[in-house]
Amino acid sequence: MSTDDQPPQLTPQLTLGWEEWISLPELGLPALRAKVDTGARTSALHATEIETFGPASAPRVRFMVHPIPGQYDVEIPCSALIADRREVTSSNGESELRFVIKTALEVAGQSWPVEVTLTDRRGMAKHMLLGRQALAENVTVAPAERMCQPELDYSVYASADIRRVAPKRALRIAVLSRERNHSTRRLVEEGEKRGHTVEVIDTTRCYMSINALAPEIHYDGKRLPRYDAVIPRIGASVTQYGTALLRQFEALHTYCVNGSAGITASRDKLHAHQLLARQKIGMPATAFAASPKDTRSLIDIVGGAPLIVKLLESTQGKGVVLAETRKAAESVITAFRGLKANFLVQQFVKEAAGEDIRCLVVGSKVVAAMKRSGAEGDFRSNLHLGGSAEVVRITKEERSAAVRAARAFGLGVAGVDLLRSDTGPKVLEVNSSPGLEGIEKTVGKNIAGLIYDEIEDRVRPTPLRRKPPRG
Repeated sequence: MSTDDQPPQLTPQLTLGWEEWISLPELGLPALRAKVDTGARTSALHATEIETFGPASAPRVRFMVHPIPGQYDVEIPCSALIADRREVTSSNGESELRFVIKTALEVAGQSWPVEVTLTDRRGMAKHMLLGRQALAENVTVAPAERMCQPELDYSVYASADIRRVAPKRALRIAVLSRERNHSTRRLVEEGEKRGHTVEVIDTTRCYMSINALAPEIHYDGKRLPRYDAVIPRIGASVTQYGTALLRQFEALHTYCVNGSAGITASRDKLHAHQLLARQKIGMPATAFAASPKDTRSLIDIVGGAPLIVKLLESTQGKGVVLAETRKAAESVITAFRGLKANFLVQQFVKEAAGEDIRCLVVGSKVVAAMKRSGAEGDFRSNLHLGGSAEVVRITKEERSAAVRAARAFGLGVAGVDLLRSDTGPKVLEVNSSPGLEGIEKTVGKNIAGLIYDEIEDRVRPTPLRRKPPRG
């Protein structure tokens, strides 16, 4: 018999009782107990913190679901395209304007698309109601029966299991940046290409309501919505305010690619070197003192001249001076002290020959590395100062040093600068806001895309366990 002569495959008949276990896999909800009510026209899903986002041409809705009735310490974040907004009258006669989404309903291995309205069903015995519109042609209802189909289990909401079955979803992401520079534009461009909504928030235009019960962040007179993730691109000049803002996002349980503590530590060079030393990560010999009487001892600790003198808050190679002789070193140190500047003194690694390696760490991996060389006559290799860059193959030891350095600061994205010395890699700096332009052009990789891979993995629907409300 030819393929054309074969009879069509019929979907098996499915009988539902008044109560059944169902799945909404596209929303990351693998197990829900639903009430099947043919007296109701529309279906309803218990949802809280309902917010719209995305472009007007394709608006989305973001909401939280408590899949287990009475257990409000488990929340699953969901998002979907808005299919409609309509007025629905409940069984008690109250009317409510609800968002309508379309998603796949799965029962006993069979799946079909349904429309679901979003509403707060807190206090209801079932957090999902299946109305007659959601019943496929092959579905019949036995109103006197319950659990006609295989039962599921709420244990699937254990962290390991829910991450395994969680779908990718559209996210609402904030980029904290005061500038529309290349890195910010790339993060917006890549996020939108993946279907996410990416909003650039000027750090200094935010203000905070700090209280124990309902911490909030406001922007230009309006309360900011809930974001799935925040990508901080906080400039050095606003580190203190920017990290305070990040702490507020952290209080709201928002995933921050780089946390406030890591950024604060990375911006303070003395603190940063102390963290590296605590983790036994190789770095150039470093010294710090407050008294001018210790100048000679400082120079001796780092092995004498030539040596490097760095301002503690220097960025992009500014405030970094090479003193080639002992006398020059003493003069520079005296000058910095005269300006009441905080600085440290560091060993000059001659064998590095004015070159360093920038390792870009995302998550727990070095995703790209480039060798940077200083402009002619300049020991600093920063690209902002006219340096050049090329792809470099790093050793296993260098890769390990970069990953350990980023981990020491708790950073999800970091630019780790290291030198090649005769005694192994020496970490110079850990940058919590690494630029994307230079390294993407040099290595030819979509670094912004790799950052989003990490974000999407970290914010997959994992239960957020919180204390249940009182009363």
